[in-house]
Amino acid sequence: MGRKHIRSNYYKNSAAKKRNRILRRLVFCIKTAGVIAALQMVSFVFIFSYDFLTQCDYFRAEKLVVTGTDFLSEKQVLEQAQIKKGINIISVNLSMARKRLLAHSWITEAEVSRDLPSGINIKIKEHQPLAILDLGRKFLINTSGEIFKEMAVSDPGQLPMISGLAFSDINTSDKPRSIPFKAVMNVLELGQKCKSVLPYDLIKKIQVDREMGLTIYAFDRIKEIKIGYNDYPNKYDRLKNVLAHLKKRRGFSHLESIDLNNLNRIVIHPTKKESPARGHKEV
Repeated sequence: MGRKHIRSNYYKNSAAKKRNRILRRLVFCIKTAGVIAALQMVSFVFIFSYDFLTQCDYFRAEKLVVTGTDFLSEKQVLEQAQIKKGINIISVNLSMARKRLLAHSWITEAEVSRDLPSGINIKIKEHQPLAILDLGRKFLINTSGEIFKEMAVSDPGQLPMISGLAFSDINTSDKPRSIPFKAVMNVLELGQKCKSVLPYDLIKKIQVDREMGLTIYAFDRIKEIKIGYNDYPNKYDRLKNVLAHLKKRRGFSHLESIDLNNLNRIVIHPTKKESPARGHKEV
């Protein structure tokens, strides 16, 4: 009798456990189905809301503001960003528009933002061209001494031309400037200082000789000015004195060259039109 009673309880307990497992599974399935249904509903709401917002005329772009342009036009910037008037501003992918702008060779920095309800603001920073670098093909370098694009017909041509350098001289992140390139940048920077004797705006060409240094072509009445390497501030001071001295002498109104390589022996060569008897003059 005792054994049968134990068996009866065992079967009853097993059946109860089985029913509980089935019930738990059923509850879990119901909850899972509810969560899935809720997620689908939320997704539907989001999709519906997004479609509504991106097609709503209330968010049509009526005011497109572009700032920071110098070389580029507002139209070029908007075309590069693929943004046009009338576009729904909610539909604009700001990150993608910024990447498109940064892909343009003239643009070094870009920001794109919405101005709710109907405006988009684009702020860019352009490379500031400093000179044309002739390496067999012509490139533009910016004020940091970096090549930022190959020169095109539409690019500004009234920039100093730099010749005599190689690709290995140019700025890179993993090595310093070469001595010749450092000298070129020094001359261009000095030319931008107030009352510089060799103003940046007048420099037409800088010829680099790796051994002898720089020769500058700037003035109409002086074909070339040889300044070599180093000690440019003192050479500029001496050049200012030489030019002031020559201004008083009409016979030296046109010169072949002024050689400032040696400050203790400045050599002035008149043009070939000058009298052969004059030869050259040292000051």
